[in-house]
Amino acid sequence: MDPLALALLPGVGPKRLLELLAAEDPLVALRERFPQAAAGLSQAEERARGERERAEALGVRLLGLWEEGFPEGLRRLPQPPTHLYLKGELPEEGKAVALVGTRRASPWALAFARRLARELAEAGLGVVSGLARGIDREAHLGALEGGGRTLGVLGSALDRVYPPEHRPLAGRMDLLSEFPFGTEPKPEFFPRRNRLIAGLVRAVIVVEAPLASGALITARYALELGKEVLAVPGRPTDQGSLGANRLIQDGAYPVLSAEDVLSYLGFSGKPKEAVALSGEEERLYALLRQGEALPEDLAQALGLPPERVLSLLTLLELKGLAQALPGGRYGAT
Repeated sequence: MDPLALALLPGVGPKRLLELLAAEDPLVALRERFPQAAAGLSQAEERARGERERAEALGVRLLGLWEEGFPEGLRRLPQPPTHLYLKGELPEEGKAVALVGTRRASPWALAFARRLARELAEAGLGVVSGLARGIDREAHLGALEGGGRTLGVLGSALDRVYPPEHRPLAGRMDLLSEFPFGTEPKPEFFPRRNRLIAGLVRAVIVVEAPLASGALITARYALELGKEVLAVPGRPTDQGSLGANRLIQDGAYPVLSAEDVLSYLGFSGKPKEAVALSGEEERLYALLRQGEALPEDLAQALGLPPERVLSLLTLLELKGLAQALPGGRYGAT
């Protein structure tokens, strides 16, 4: 029988699931030990078939707790998910950090989160966050700008990306959820999402967070799992920074730069050194970071002659910031 059907049975959590799968005949064990749950097996088997068909259609992988490919960091959770829905790739074990914070972030915090994520990605780290508004969004964008991979862990199903305005961004990154297809976001799902974030990473970095913030829930999960917690200090008078400042008071390592993170965690990679750019180069590079494009489209967007854009692209290539791609397109490195 399909283990996913057992996982979808109401009342069969991770412990019971593994017990059943370890039995000589899981179906017999189910009927003997949990007769009430067994009554819904036919419906669960139908749901399992539907989930697998939907996953195949969307290019999503199903990872079961019973499989070797299940991430070890999540397997070690006190209450691990019975199965996961993954689109893309998981970050390398031990080489990922989470950047989390408030949805209503200050302009300085948004800019800092984006730069921090970009520089950490340039140094070879994976960046994990929750695809929420505010700090999460900037963390994902920064990692993509840095040429790295970034994973968004959702509090909804992969076919119900929330918030909806982040769907284009979601299409450019890796996604993970423990919720079956069709599951809409609910407030109670986000703490569950946060425990997955904490379980996947080496450290959690809180960029800006008030005292009542989901980012602090992620930090608490990280501490319970023996992970590192770091925080970006803010002004003592800013309500939005009280949570991060309190974490530092309680022993979280203060972060002022990507170098602080890399040094504290013992990573040898270094962010790329800043490169001086002219105003035109800055504008062109900003467009390239949004996605690949043809020179003529870049020229139209910038209001510059095509020959000038080609000259600027050559300069960016020499500075290691742009690359020519198949089909005559260009992209940021």
